[in-house]
Amino acid sequence: MTETSLTVAVIDPSRARAAILEEGLRAAGVGTVVVVADGPDLQARVAALKPDVVVVHLESPSRDILEQMSGIARHAERPVAMFVDRSDATMMQAAVDAGISAYVVDGLRTERIKSILDIAILRFNAFARLQRELLEAKSELADRKVIDRAKGILMSRKGLSEDEAYKLLRKQAMNEKRKIIDIARAIVTAADLLG
Repeated sequence: MTETSLTVAVIDPSRARAAILEEGLRAAGVGTVVVVADGPDLQARVAALKPDVVVVHLESPSRDILEQMSGIARHAERPVAMFVDRSDATMMQAAVDAGISAYVVDGLRTERIKSILDIAILRFNAFARLQRELLEAKSELADRKVIDRAKGILMSRKGLSEDEAYKLLRKQAMNEKRKIIDIARAIVTAADLLG
């Protein structure tokens, strides 16, 4: 993604600082910069804007702001780069927990903005990929448990070995042109209904 194709939402309670940040982003080559005023519906407005990156500049982040940024980072699924003038270890940990992609203390300088946005995007994408992989692994584990339960049902009701039960599941799936997990779920559901 080139800088000129980026849409960046800027959130800063100070209009003067927001204007300076907007100017710096434009100087860094960012194509579209939209300043979003802080308020109770901030998360909805940012989500409607669908920016590529959200840049937040604060003197010192509060828990309320971090909760809003957490919602933006997670629900709007956007990288968030937060610039703060001062911070402490507790706020840094809260920012990480909130899903902030880049947390920069006293570092808002025009010459650094592009590289900070790039790293925020890369970090966000890496984290999103890890989350997808985790969800896939959890789903596969849940499927494996259902298949194992279906094999157990077949083994006890039909007197089959584990290998024979799996072969029967696989054969039934091929005959019905369905996935093994679908056949296994049907067996488990039928066994639950019949007791």
